[in-house]
Amino acid sequence: MVLFGPARGPGFVVRLLQRLVSLRFWLRTALGLAMLGLVIVPALADLVNAVTKTAQSDEGSCRILNVIDGDTITLMCGESGIGRAQIQGYDTPQTYAPHCVGEFLAAEQAAWDLRTLIQKADRIEIVHQGMNQDGPALVSITLDGIDLSRLMVRTGHARAYGGGPRAVWCL
Repeated sequence: MVLFGPARGPGFVVRLLQRLVSLRFWLRTALGLAMLGLVIVPALADLVNAVTKTAQSDEGSCRILNVIDGDTITLMCGESGIGRAQIQGYDTPQTYAPHCVGEFLAAEQAAWDLRTLIQKADRIEIVHQGMNQDGPALVSITLDGIDLSRLMVRTGHARAYGGGPRAVWCL
């Protein structure tokens, strides 16, 4: 007869409480939600736009595959293939290499605004205007006959831009 046998492990409630007070649990949860909000959801939204929206272009039929930030997209056009394109007429905060957290958050808002405008448009027209010195194509876009640069500036997520040095988005 054994007087003191092996102890039972903690029950369900105890394990749940231990997990809820664990910093590791909350860090993993926050990281998972950040991945969901910053990577997976935008990728799914871009996929829906790429599948459902066709744009007419001077180079034939195009599809907007990806919104990189509020003024940069990835296009797939008939003869020219897949490539990045810089939308002309406005400037938005940069998602990559932002100067402050405020610029990053504003860039995400601008990108979502662009995705939403593309999704709501019935007719998308793209005009290629050459190549940028950094590599991406320069394009202008109209959505249902309205210039995209006007729409983006009107929503407050962009500034009118016609060249030269770009203004800082951080306060």
